[in-house]
Amino acid sequence: MKAVLERRQAVTELLAERGDLLILTGLGSASYDVFAAGDDPRNFYLWGAMGSAAMLGLGLALAQPARPILVLTGDGEQLMDLGGLATIGARQPANLSVVVLDNGHYGETGMQQSHTSFGISLPGVAAACGIRDSREIVDVEGLRELRALLTDTTAGPRLASIRVQANSPPRVLPPKDGVYLKNRFRQCLGYPAL
Repeated sequence: MKAVLERRQAVTELLAERGDLLILTGLGSASYDVFAAGDDPRNFYLWGAMGSAAMLGLGLALAQPARPILVLTGDGEQLMDLGGLATIGARQPANLSVVVLDNGHYGETGMQQSHTSFGISLPGVAAACGIRDSREIVDVEGLRELRALLTDTTAGPRLASIRVQANSPPRVLPPKDGVYLKNRFRQCLGYPAL
């Protein structure tokens, strides 16, 4: 597996022109990197929901079809939810992008090699599930092309796997208070806090 991009820099580049993008992050590094790129009420950080990010993103995409939705997660988490890719493929939400930070390792549990280190292609799985825009990103140009698509609510769903280095930048922890995160996200959607 060739990995040339530094993870945190890749996320910062990807989110540089986010517009009104709503972001749900997977467990661990994806949350740290989105928070490091700039906290925002439109960010919903998942804590303790391993394997759920893409399905929560699907639910949000179906509930908010006019809003662009980005799920940013890791390869380990997305591997836990291969069935979710089939559901996304069946539902075809035009406003949903799933972006996988793929370092080929389970970064939160000790850096054991994940299945992508052994040749499993998440874009290949996504394409087989009916997600026609499935791609692998290995350079900054690819990141910029992807960034331009994230706010398009008519051409999804899409899955992009960004090949990143298996390193661990210092953790930058977003808020962990679930009620606070839920309420601020609801408010940015125009709903009252509960």
